[in-house]
Amino acid sequence: MADKNENSLKAIDQIRKEFEERIQTAGSTEELDAVHRDFLSKKGKISRLFGLIGKVSPEERPRVGARLNELRQHAQSLLDEKRSSFDKQAKPVEEFDPTLPGREFPFGAIHPMMQVMDEIKTIFAGMGFRIEEGPEIETDYHNFEALNIPEFHPSRAMQDTFYLPDKMVLRTHTSPVQIRTMESQKPPVRMIAPGRCFRRDTPDASHSPTFYQVEGLCVDKNVTFADLKGVVTAFAQKLFGEDIKVRFRPSFFPFTEPSAEYDFSCFCQGKGCAVCKGTGWLEISGAGMVDPAVFGFVGYDPKLYSGYAFGMGIERIAMLKYKINDIRIFYENDIRFLEQFKMVR
Repeated sequence: MADKNENSLKAIDQIRKEFEERIQTAGSTEELDAVHRDFLSKKGKISRLFGLIGKVSPEERPRVGARLNELRQHAQSLLDEKRSSFDKQAKPVEEFDPTLPGREFPFGAIHPMMQVMDEIKTIFAGMGFRIEEGPEIETDYHNFEALNIPEFHPSRAMQDTFYLPDKMVLRTHTSPVQIRTMESQKPPVRMIAPGRCFRRDTPDASHSPTFYQVEGLCVDKNVTFADLKGVVTAFAQKLFGEDIKVRFRPSFFPFTEPSAEYDFSCFCQGKGCAVCKGTGWLEISGAGMVDPAVFGFVGYDPKLYSGYAFGMGIERIAMLKYKINDIRIFYENDIRFLEQFKMVR
């Protein structure tokens, strides 16, 4: 039995030596595959050596088994190391040319609505309007009461308001900025208030519960409705060109008297689209002469001063400018859409 034990160990050492010679002389992945097949496959030489365990004495079986496991791990390790060296040699070395220009990193783009907002600011600034801002979470007083919309007034239902605790609301328009501006300065006042607003609108092609708005206010002596029409028309022509048409329709707003809604001609030219519903006109917003009751809240003398106010939805202006027929596209964050508005650098 001692001879069988000794012969088994010699056989293991012999196979180990043979394997190491084959690995050393292997010069390709194909030859490595052959080594694996000859030694480590189910019918390979190392695998067949495990049959020796049953032929040695019980006392020597742990020793022989440990020697065989060590051989198999050693063989697999050498095989993996050799194959890894072949893989590294096979990968082409990237040549570096220092004379080539550097890689250009992609630039982001200003959102199309923000581009339109900036253009609107520039146009009105050129007509002497200051840009004012205010909080998006407003007091009920500034959002409604100071605009001649008392509690339980039916016109509040038109606003579809998000109410918050402690008589706070998500502002439904940027008109509260007009109140805050008049509270802090005396006439003359000439300002616009761009910003985000919120209403419980059901999303469709022309409505969104979150939207952007620009409202304007002018207060001075001898201000008339003709001044309002002139400013709105001049703005439309500056933004869209001389061919744009503007129309005013009688309406009602608690904070203006007389009041009107104004429309711009649609880019479909009346042929029919989801935005204008086939009418050829896109409703922009409301306008009118500031109600004397509003002046009473801010301490202006309505006998000495008059003024006009107007508003417009930035999304609708952008839809007209870029011929977009669904307001929801602005909020979907589709890169394919947004990349069309990258500005040339």
